[in-house]
Amino acid sequence: MEQLRAKAKQWMARGKDMAARLGRHGGTRLAALYGRGHAYLMALPAGRRALVMALWSFLAVLALLVAYLLLLIPLTPSIHDLRQARTAAPSTMVAAGGEELARFDQGLQERVTLQQISPNVVSALIATEDHRFYAHHGVDFRRLASAIVHSISGDPQGGSTITQQLARNMFPAEIGRSRNLNRKLKELVTALKIEATYSKTEILEAYLNTVPFLYNTFGIEMAARTYFDKPAARLDILESATLVGMLKGTNYYNPVGNPERSLQRRNVVLGQMLKHEVIDEKRYRQLIKRPLRLHFERQSERAQSDSHFTAYVRKWLIEWADENDYNLELDGLVVHTTLDSDLQQAAERAVERQANALQAIADVEWSRAGVPSSTSTGMYASMQSGSVPFDYFWKTHPALVDAFVKESGEYRKLVATGGTADMTADQALVQLKGDRAFMSALRKSKTRLQAGFVAMDPATGALRAWVGSRDFAREQFDHVAQAARQPGSTFKPIVYGAALEKGLSPEHIYRDEVMDIKAADGTKWRPTDMSGTTGREMTMREGLVYSKNTITAQVMQDVGLPAIIKLARALGVRDSKLESVPSLALGTSPVTLLEMVNAYASIAAQGQARKPYVVTHITDRDGKVIARFGEDKPVQAMKIESADTLTDMMRGVIDRGTGTAIRNRFGIRSDVAGKSGTTQNNADGWFIMMHPQLVGGAWVGFNDARVTMRSNYWGQGGHNAVLVVGDFFKTALDTGKLARDAIFAGGKPPPPARRIEAMEPENEPTEEGGDMEQAGAPAAPLAMPAEDGGGQESNGRAVPQEPPVPVPAPAPLPTPPQG
Repeated sequence: MEQLRAKAKQWMARGKDMAARLGRHGGTRLAALYGRGHAYLMALPAGRRALVMALWSFLAVLALLVAYLLLLIPLTPSIHDLRQARTAAPSTMVAAGGEELARFDQGLQERVTLQQISPNVVSALIATEDHRFYAHHGVDFRRLASAIVHSISGDPQGGSTITQQLARNMFPAEIGRSRNLNRKLKELVTALKIEATYSKTEILEAYLNTVPFLYNTFGIEMAARTYFDKPAARLDILESATLVGMLKGTNYYNPVGNPERSLQRRNVVLGQMLKHEVIDEKRYRQLIKRPLRLHFERQSERAQSDSHFTAYVRKWLIEWADENDYNLELDGLVVHTTLDSDLQQAAERAVERQANALQAIADVEWSRAGVPSSTSTGMYASMQSGSVPFDYFWKTHPALVDAFVKESGEYRKLVATGGTADMTADQALVQLKGDRAFMSALRKSKTRLQAGFVAMDPATGALRAWVGSRDFAREQFDHVAQAARQPGSTFKPIVYGAALEKGLSPEHIYRDEVMDIKAADGTKWRPTDMSGTTGREMTMREGLVYSKNTITAQVMQDVGLPAIIKLARALGVRDSKLESVPSLALGTSPVTLLEMVNAYASIAAQGQARKPYVVTHITDRDGKVIARFGEDKPVQAMKIESADTLTDMMRGVIDRGTGTAIRNRFGIRSDVAGKSGTTQNNADGWFIMMHPQLVGGAWVGFNDARVTMRSNYWGQGGHNAVLVVGDFFKTALDTGKLARDAIFAGGKPPPPARRIEAMEPENEPTEEGGDMEQAGAPAAPLAMPAEDGGGQESNGRAVPQEPPVPVPAPAPLPTPPQG
């Protein structure tokens, strides 16, 4: 061992000696060379000396650049990578517990050959982006040098060829996104490899199939469908110039969001086509005068696994990805949502069970002249198979049948094309009414009851459950965030909240009587309750508990509409228009379910308003967090004392008011508060309930408000929408997702559990729509928008409906615990 150590020391000593000699020798040579060079330079005239030094510096930089380019060759995508499709890493959407909800592996892209693309596109592209495309081999050094000179002089210009842009589109991760020299050099080397691998035709085809066009669309085919509703083969010269013009900056020159910029950019493209002799001067002058004509139709982004929640998140994410330069199909992001899978399943089951039960009620009640009288959903379910659904409705509403036919797309098409020779509108109506298949489908779509449900954490604003319709595959129209319907009495807590904010006591006295209220335009409004008036004095608390229109109207007068609208906005009704008319107090201005649940969540959080959010954070494929959401500070929308008092008043709605089904039918004894809502002619049923840990709300009705529940009993939100909410909360409490003993701040422990006897119908507080409407108030929505209708359409015209058949409340029958 000692000998080995001695040998090692010996070799180390020799190595140091050799290095020193080489260093001295090399240093001597370098010193000699430096001396000669310095002497040579000093002997030159000053001007020539500067020129030589500049030349030497340029050659040195060029040598370093060439050396770095050579180094990049093995570090950039190989020929093998170019020839084989790159395996995409689709982004995924997961629930709060990590369960996968959806994937982004069905991109909005359809590859087409160059022969399937309009020559106008190719001409515009080459003239604008790379007019020497056929003359270079991937990098246009002449154009690159010109771009550098212009950039140095303060006029930045792009020097990238179509092939370089293709390299960026094909390999965004390998080349990078940063605007620096390193990225440009990688792009340059990859472009040279592409030119060595593909023909010019293949390069153009690959480029036009991969270039992004916003709205998560890629490629010219999908862009043509999105912006002009036609295939790429049929794009004319103006449409082609518009799409090519977007390539300079898709967001900035987006023809949907920035039509003026897009028009200017389109004309620049036409100018380039003139410059490179694709079109002549006369044609150019004609074209630049043409307006920008779009037929924008966003392509479907949903995958098979989509729900209304994932569709909502997907739409939001596409915009986020566009703004932040991410590709949801390729970048492998993981989107962590707020959805609780257990609560979502409970919501889906509640909507399915209770909507099916309510459908049976509607089918049976409208099947015959006489109406069965029962508070049991089970009885109607047993009668459904022996009934012809809505038979009596169609027989007694002939004018409405004609209106539905005339509002259909099939009728409009038939009238527009003329059908057979000399067909009149009346003949078209007769023809369609004689078409059994058409009429059957129309009747089913119009009489299919719908429902929406959403639940929100009042402490954070996170949305925990979301069901937009009974069946997403059949009905994509979202009754949570899209559908704007009259909220009826669910809007009243905002009115009473504004009164508390003004200093009115919940024990403030009003008289239950009908009175005329004068609107700002001079018209008079006379709100009534269908259950009648008592003429006695009632407190403001009782007015809310028993949902009295007469009392609410007087509270509105004392508070004033501006204060009510201001509080509604602060609590969460931010997007829907609120008409400043007296009937607003009774909920005549259409709003979304999401807005109303947000407002109730703000009340439950002691007046702290939070914007609802659906994504907590986004991570990249390596698990690194790249964005966080839902961390905005809450805004105090109303005083804590006012919110606590309002919550206590809404407890009374559950205990003895229009929400007693929560206690009686579902046996929920927890500390909860809420409010029901019913609109004119039973068109809409609402129920929103607040638990200290979660706020949930449901809407029940038909897409077309001219179709309604028949009986006043089942038409009330306290008897229809309450079934969905009660079913959901019972499951959440039974499974431990929500604490039974949780109490609101300033509240008291809930009463001990005990058997609850069903309340007799004649003793239940009623909440029919009453006389809500007034002149100047917004009309009730007749149907969902035609473009989102999934076959159900409305032209927005109010069609007179035959007077409703008077139907009494059902006779008292025993009510099973679960309904």
